[in-house]
Amino acid sequence: METSLRLLENLRYPSGLFAAAAKTTATGYSRVWLRDNVYAALGFEAAGRIADVVKTYRALLDILKKHQDKIDWMIREPLPKAAYRYIHARYDPATGNEIWENWGNKQNDAIGAILFKIGELERKGIDVLRDATDIAILQKLVRYLNAIEYWHDADNGMWEENEEVHASSVGACVAGLKAIAPLVDVPQALIDNGMRTLSVLLPHESTTKETDLALLSLIYPYDIVTPQQRDAILKNVETHLLRQRGVIRYEGDRYYAVDDDEAVWTMGFPWLAIIYGKINAPHKYAIYMRKTVEAMNEKGELPELYYANGNSHNENSPLAWAQSLFVVASNNPV
Repeated sequence: METSLRLLENLRYPSGLFAAAAKTTATGYSRVWLRDNVYAALGFEAAGRIADVVKTYRALLDILKKHQDKIDWMIREPLPKAAYRYIHARYDPATGNEIWENWGNKQNDAIGAILFKIGELERKGIDVLRDATDIAILQKLVRYLNAIEYWHDADNGMWEENEEVHASSVGACVAGLKAIAPLVDVPQALIDNGMRTLSVLLPHESTTKETDLALLSLIYPYDIVTPQQRDAILKNVETHLLRQRGVIRYEGDRYYAVDDDEAVWTMGFPWLAIIYGKINAPHKYAIYMRKTVEAMNEKGELPELYYANGNSHNENSPLAWAQSLFVVASNNPV
């Protein structure tokens, strides 16, 4: 775990934001994603580094405030729902400016993730919010989700790909709205709309995907599913997506695929370990912790993915998200 914490620390910028992977990578993963920073900060929170966690969330709030004119525009005029009008998912680590290109930018789950964690941290007595401007931007995010009608909005989802209604995105927003409700005004109807969508979609991710690694987020960290939905998601993931060196994102995934075989993502192992730890299944927890360690390279890094049927991984190593989940899993014994 100490190696993973050190690797995470190496991915942090002075602002407190995390690069998605090694800062030297040529793939663009030296930049900061809203969602990835939420997941990267989970490791520091599990390790008790609360001041560092607070710094990360305040930096995220500062980015959102920098671009609040864009948020105001969407609230005021939600149509047309063009991709460039959505809150961007990726930013320059030094300036906080958007990194724009023709790419899957509509990622509603990132907004839900930020709302969820800030609400949860505040509930625990951790003071993330500094002043009225922080509270105001949170209120604007709630109004933004209402303006885009997140509960049936076709976004690019966690994997930044096809636009459709994703259960993982809707669930993140529902969890975020519930968590932030004690701090700002959240109409109950806004939550209920999302819950109705989940009742139709789950345990599937979308109309085109029966199962998806992203659905694990609805179990951890969001805890937004029923025990029956949780068990169905886990069964589907383990039956259809589990591989020797990781977990594929979904069947037919072409990102870094080799011929007809999908790349395998290392973060699936610690994610499953966390979940099985929390539901008190020690045997399964131990299995996935062992698999996580076996998936590390010689430096103790968890890369983004391994190519199918091989021992080679891509350049995005270590992946902050994966390394952080291992720290969480290591602090979650059963």
